[in-house]
Amino acid sequence: MVTVRFFGKSDAGLVRENNEDAFLVNPELSFAALADGMGGAAAGELASSFFVGSALETFAQKGQGAADDCMVLLKASFDLANKRILDHAAEKPEDKGLGCTAELLTFFDNSFALAHIGDSRTYLFRGNVLNRLTQDHSLVQELVNRGAIKPEEARTHKMRHVILRAVGHEQVLELQFNQGEVFPGDLFLLCSDGLTDMIDDEEIRDILSLPLEIDECAQKLIDAAKEKGGHDNVTVVLCEIVEGGADCSPEDVKTVVDMRAYKI
Repeated sequence: MVTVRFFGKSDAGLVRENNEDAFLVNPELSFAALADGMGGAAAGELASSFFVGSALETFAQKGQGAADDCMVLLKASFDLANKRILDHAAEKPEDKGLGCTAELLTFFDNSFALAHIGDSRTYLFRGNVLNRLTQDHSLVQELVNRGAIKPEEARTHKMRHVILRAVGHEQVLELQFNQGEVFPGDLFLLCSDGLTDMIDDEEIRDILSLPLEIDECAQKLIDAAKEKGGHDNVTVVLCEIVEGGADCSPEDVKTVVDMRAYKI
């Protein structure tokens, strides 16, 4: 069985008074959740708390099992949070428009399973190579996909904060699901866009390469975002594979995980 070390930290940043991000790590149930709330002030905070609370409730009730079970748990967590946010908006029209982007990552046997929506991100750092496991559900990402703008233009595009998918915005969610094997030494990073808007992937890789404990590494990432302006809330969750994982040769460890997309 795989053994994972978890650590998460959230910071309001240097500009915003409220922190609308939320995260949860649960070593006993072997999952981590992160959400970036939208809707302004208390509404954004409420949406993100709905998500992490729904994830905990779902995993606590059903436990963990095989790969297919984990995928069902991931989807059930998102669906429960989505219903709660939509129900809240129906009961309190003044909070209409609240929602959140979200990441939910779980580990089982020698594998991981991931569900994602919005422009928060999950990365895998393996063999000194940083791989983004998620694609932003944003207008600028669509423009990049169509070749209308270059990837380097997306970071500063005036429409970069237009989100196309989020928990609480549609009755039926269109999620990205991934699954793959894990190896000892793998390091997963879940983060809100308060990190990736401030520092690029190369800077993230450089920090993850440092010989630091994961709590120190998380703080280093937050500090780097704040040094670049800290314009948004910054939340990072790190999950380090310390034991178990798939049997592999040293060369295998350097390869990118073979992910499969799931539709449930």
